[in-house]
Amino acid sequence: MRKDIDIIYFTLFPWDHPYSSVSFSFSKEFIKNNRVFYINPPYSYRDFATRYGDEFTKERKSDLFMHRMRYEHPPQLENSPNKDNFLATLPPMVPPINFLSKGGIYNKMRARNNRKVLDTIKKVIKDNNIKDYIFMNCYNPFYAGYLPKDEFSPLLNIYQCIDDISQNDYTVKHGFDLERNAVQNADVTIVTSRELKNIWKKDSNEIHIVHNAADIDIFERTLNEKFDKPEEIKNIDTKIIGFVGNLDDLRVNYPLMKKIAEVHSDKTLLLVGPINNTEVYELGMDKMPNIIFTGSKDIRSLPPYLQNMDVAIIPFLLNTLTKSIYPLKINEYLAAGRSVIATNFSEDIRTFKDVIHIAESEDQFVNLIDQAIDEQTPEKIQKCVDVANSNTWEARVNQIWDIVENKI
Repeated sequence: MRKDIDIIYFTLFPWDHPYSSVSFSFSKEFIKNNRVFYINPPYSYRDFATRYGDEFTKERKSDLFMHRMRYEHPPQLENSPNKDNFLATLPPMVPPINFLSKGGIYNKMRARNNRKVLDTIKKVIKDNNIKDYIFMNCYNPFYAGYLPKDEFSPLLNIYQCIDDISQNDYTVKHGFDLERNAVQNADVTIVTSRELKNIWKKDSNEIHIVHNAADIDIFERTLNEKFDKPEEIKNIDTKIIGFVGNLDDLRVNYPLMKKIAEVHSDKTLLLVGPINNTEVYELGMDKMPNIIFTGSKDIRSLPPYLQNMDVAIIPFLLNTLTKSIYPLKINEYLAAGRSVIATNFSEDIRTFKDVIHIAESEDQFVNLIDQAIDEQTPEKIQKCVDVANSNTWEARVNQIWDIVENKI
């Protein structure tokens, strides 16, 4: 591990992102030994309009209006002994351009937006007397996919791919070509799954799998502390089937969820996460008496919900996108000692077959619920926790340092 190297970490996921964030989780581990300069993605004018009411946007309003970059200190790290090793930066606001077709106008506008981010990074380097550093881009090829060597002197350009960008209608329009360019110009590409390695190995100079992990210190509280029941379930006395995550329209099998609630009408299906799809309403799931939607929750508030789950589920669709997913939630569930049932959506989820149930069909998934609840024994819980403890962010950061040191 090189304590003399700084990390400039540009990411798609701002430090104030409401969900679990790969880049912020990595950063919290990196700062134990290294300085991290965390570059938030810039607001577009559209972002500013749609997020105008949230607390962080209100705080940033004057800098955004004046098109100034801004240094920030996340309150999540206020009590961290390593907080002085973390400095966040917000680049100036940029016009939205994804709606433009490929061609000269898009290229010119993208070059302008990209320049704002590169100039921000250049100022961060100057202001903070950064000498030896690696540059990491986490899944944001739209700006600064890599640092050009004629302007910057990173020890390494690292591109971090965590999802199949071609499977999202919004990002695929320009994102796939930009990501290929980022991968081709990176010294090292890091991916989170075997399928992503298959996708990018021909374009990369060097590629490694570094799986997602879990914030063990957060989720082990489920087993080590006693929490009051969350408000949404304080009057529930049935067994609880739980899901934690983004209820989007690309990954989750909602007909399967509805079937679970119908067959297990004596239990409660608790869905913790933001609703970002219309299917739950089209299927009438919002009207079902034994389904509870909590909305978005901060990661630090999840242990009380998990503590009340008798079984946790990953009911993902089987499609091209999920084939490339190593979900954050698997290690979070295991760290909390929950029994888990998942669909057979990827090669990576199958590596957990010794500690979770993997259903080959919807009927089998539904039928496994009672079995999974019954096997919540101390021995099974410990086995789950042991697996999660081998998949920590500390272990992943050590893996990255091994890659960096071998390369430089």
